[in-house]
Amino acid sequence: MKKMLWLVLIAFSVMTLGGCMQAALRASPSLFPNFASALFEECDPELAKASIPSSLKLLEGLLRNDPGNRKILTTLSMGFAGYSLLFVEPEEPERASSLYGRAMDYGIRALGDKGLALRNRDRGPEPVKAALKAMDREDLEALFWTTLSWNAWLNLNLDKPSALAQLSASEACLQRVLELDEHYFYSSPHILMGASLAARPPLLGGNPEKARMHFETALQKHQGQFFLAQVYFARYYAVRVQGKELFERALGEVLHGDPARIKEVCLINRVMQRRAQELAKQKEDLFL
Repeated sequence: MKKMLWLVLIAFSVMTLGGCMQAALRASPSLFPNFASALFEECDPELAKASIPSSLKLLEGLLRNDPGNRKILTTLSMGFAGYSLLFVEPEEPERASSLYGRAMDYGIRALGDKGLALRNRDRGPEPVKAALKAMDREDLEALFWTTLSWNAWLNLNLDKPSALAQLSASEACLQRVLELDEHYFYSSPHILMGASLAARPPLLGGNPEKARMHFETALQKHQGQFFLAQVYFARYYAVRVQGKELFERALGEVLHGDPARIKEVCLINRVMQRRAQELAKQKEDLFL
């Protein structure tokens, strides 16, 4: 609550102090990441769903006073990506696609000059791979949320030739995230790689066995307490290999688990429990 009040105070100052705001924003470097983290700690999905959009618009207002502020840009990338993934994609995929693009744009801006190659994604993977070599731990957070948004956008647009042309470059970004920190954000790089390899046909680089290795790494690391891993394992891998028992077991762990065991991702776990319920209802349609 204190973080929220401080953010509102800063927003009010934006309207009254004008040019002084850039210094004020940069004097509070921990405010924006902590604010974004607080959103994922919210255990009430309906409260989060209602409050996140206004918070994102508030941050966009603050960004106008300091367009190059990397903390705000990264927080916006995280916020739009998380909101789309949790609340928009299942019911409004077209809108989610647009929001993922927005999240990607903020993430690329947060990467500064190192992210320029990611703006021209249609040129193939080589320029992107060259740019990724220059990225280090300081770039990890922005690169991760950019990559998550890019992968999510691709999954929603695989029927478009322009999206197919970006698959190699996107995978190169995810591979670089794995190299920098394979267990970042509760091993999400492994979860994303597992989903990507399981969802794509072999012609486009899909590989179910490699996908399972990535999922198992994430599940073992966090003892199944980050429910995104089980839900994506069930949705992408178990369905791909037609492993009905694997599907049921993974969803069962989520449905009977405690979403608050990792308080930092309580919101994600709560939403994944709902997603698991929806997937379980589709079982007869997903398996032959």
